[in-house]
Amino acid sequence: MSFKDEFKSFVMKGNVVDLAVAVVIGGAFGKIVTALVEGVIMPLVGMAVPGGDWRGIAVGPQNAFKVGSVVGAIVDFLCIAMVVFLVFVKGLSKLKKHEETPLLTPTTKECPRCLESVALKATRCKHCTSELA
Repeated sequence: MSFKDEFKSFVMKGNVVDLAVAVVIGGAFGKIVTALVEGVIMPLVGMAVPGGDWRGIAVGPQNAFKVGSVVGAIVDFLCIAMVVFLVFVKGLSKLKKHEETPLLTPTTKECPRCLESVALKATRCKHCTSELA
């Protein structure tokens, strides 16, 4: 088998294609979450924190330690994690819960003599041939 054929077989495997789709969708979703955090959540945090430009806070000799940017990155991470948790974990689990709750009606009943499972509409047990009520 040539290098070209091996590479083609590797690329066309289901796992590789699924991973590529997941990366593309993840990148698009990441842009949405980043826009939400930067455009909505962080301005609210900026209004709550006095002083306005809190990301520019630096301490130490010649302002070498940029504490504000580290705190900003932590707040960004927590906001993004919260959005992902609310959308994926909570939101999708509610959707799945609605899809996974079909009404289960019994299709069989138990024979009182042999305790085998028989069809609900059966009048005789197919195992012991006794009459069913």
